[in-house]
Amino acid sequence: MTKNFLHQARGWFDPDRRHTIDRHLNQLGTSGVSRRDFLALGSAGVAATTFAGMAGLPGVAMASVDGKLAYLAWTSRVEFMIQASRATEAATKELGLGYTYLDGQIDSQKQLDQAEQQLGAGTNAIILHAPDGSAVRRIAEISGRNNAYFANVWATLPWLTPFEVGDYYTLYAVPEEFSAHGAVTRILLDEVTRRFGGGRIVGVTGVPGFSTDTVRSRGRDAAFADFPKTTLVDQLPGLFNREDSLNATQDLLTRHSDIVGVVAQNDDVAMGVIAALRAAGLRPGEDVLVVGADGTAEGLRAVKSGQLLATSANAPAYQAGFFSARLYDVLNGWKPRATERLQNWHSLIVTAENVDGYLKRHVDNGDVPPFDYRRLSKVLHPDDWDPQARVTPLDIDLEWHGFEKPKGWDYPKPYAEAKTNGEWEAVTQEYAEHYKILFEGPSPFAKT
Repeated sequence: MTKNFLHQARGWFDPDRRHTIDRHLNQLGTSGVSRRDFLALGSAGVAATTFAGMAGLPGVAMASVDGKLAYLAWTSRVEFMIQASRATEAATKELGLGYTYLDGQIDSQKQLDQAEQQLGAGTNAIILHAPDGSAVRRIAEISGRNNAYFANVWATLPWLTPFEVGDYYTLYAVPEEFSAHGAVTRILLDEVTRRFGGGRIVGVTGVPGFSTDTVRSRGRDAAFADFPKTTLVDQLPGLFNREDSLNATQDLLTRHSDIVGVVAQNDDVAMGVIAALRAAGLRPGEDVLVVGADGTAEGLRAVKSGQLLATSANAPAYQAGFFSARLYDVLNGWKPRATERLQNWHSLIVTAENVDGYLKRHVDNGDVPPFDYRRLSKVLHPDDWDPQARVTPLDIDLEWHGFEKPKGWDYPKPYAEAKTNGEWEAVTQEYAEHYKILFEGPSPFAKT
């Protein structure tokens, strides 16, 4: 393979794909061929495939040259969304996809309109992060009609799975919230019992009807069974944002002046709770203990300062990388199995004991990415892909326990078969075996 061949192929590919070029130079063992020589080509897909074929290598999977991903977030008032958007932009850049962020302003109809506009403009991959499940099916269906791949995180219609919509609905994934929110609640109740001998607890929840809010509440409520000296006396919705949570907490304090703990349904809610406690002359972390969820930058700093006892860190950057890599892969022809279309990733419980390491990786990391976004891709790394978190199939009976099933609903055939034919166990084991870059460890790019 010589420079003469490279110059004969001049004009074949895009000079902006530095990572693609480096990858193929490494894979092909191109001794004596510089990046500049390789840049003399003109189309990454054509050049790499031709080059690989001449070298006797298997076909090379490349990014869709027209890949355009839109992240439809339900609001920009929540810190998690802003962090997730920045990370999605970084992940899509690594994967060679175009990127657009859209603020749904807590309005599902607006998100539906945004989806239609994006699809009309040529977007072929959508991540939906909705305020509720009302528009999920419709956005998934119009994505499919436009041959665009769709992935949904958190809010959804219970008992609606990708299988009822079609192949273009590639993924519904959420953190395993029941156990995670139960874990932070138990930390709170244990500490309340230790410090105060028990006491009265309130909850500041998220958006009523939001499926994950309901799952978190179930996990919270289950934790109280092990702490008989504590009682959940009241709750109000904080709508997952600081301002509404501050107002909800102030209302709760007027009703219950003797509370010793608050379970906040996410870290933005926790920030509103903390502000309300301070305004009332109470010391968060001393007079009243608070826990949250999601692991946002402000939430983690509150754990560090002692104002927040614990949070279940779902990592906005992990959502970004996991979903971006999935959409990249399906755009490039990879086909998920049934158990890969409904998945959980598992959170890290962050307390004062481990917050420093988490801050270093996710907040005070400068330009060091917290995850290797390319290694999340099975197309780019068919042999050594790494989920970089504990990822398991999502059990819909656990996720949507307590939600009424639609009339006539039955388990989708692919899901039911995966539960009985060994696929469920095989996929669980496969993801565990590929899990090398630990979710709770340092960034894979951190200097040793």
